[in-house]
Amino acid sequence: MAQQRALPQSKETLLQSYNKRLKDDVKSIMDNFTEIIKTAKIEDETQVSRATQGEQDNYEMHVRAANIVRAGESLMKLVSDLKQFLILNDFPSVNEAVDQRNQQLRALQEECDRKLIALRDEVSIDLYELEEEYYSSSSSLCEANDLPLCEAYWRLDLDTDSADGLSAPPLMSPEPSAGPLQAAAPAHTHTGGPGPTEHS
Repeated sequence: MAQQRALPQSKETLLQSYNKRLKDDVKSIMDNFTEIIKTAKIEDETQVSRATQGEQDNYEMHVRAANIVRAGESLMKLVSDLKQFLILNDFPSVNEAVDQRNQQLRALQEECDRKLIALRDEVSIDLYELEEEYYSSSSSLCEANDLPLCEAYWRLDLDTDSADGLSAPPLMSPEPSAGPLQAAAPAHTHTGGPGPTEHS
């Protein structure tokens, strides 16, 4: 509990120191600029010569201009310190920035998902139309090589059987009333005596 109370107290002290630095630097710039304007006035004759007075005024202007530059650099350093303080300690702002970035990234993711889904649907429709066109054209120009293996083999058997039936002539069956086949030359009988002798 003591450490939790010390942390806000240190932040408050740091902010007070920043505020004091801001006021001191702004006051320094205003005072030095006012003195430079006063030095630019032309005064009446004094015991100091004009040349000496001019040199003195010139030196004073250089010193006060250097003070203004120093105060300006201190203000720039103060701005850098304030930025660092906000980055390291302003957790609500950091969390808000992180939430906004997360919302932007989620919106971008959802948009990409919608575009991818629409692209997927278009590609699916195109592929379906291409498949329909391919199968309709292939079915109209179907050959035996394009058929399935079993159907092509079945058609080949049918073609072979029809070719064998056309090439073999039918066998003629003998008529039942014709009887046994007779000899081509009838046998000669020797009824009229001895016949002629065979000549070799």
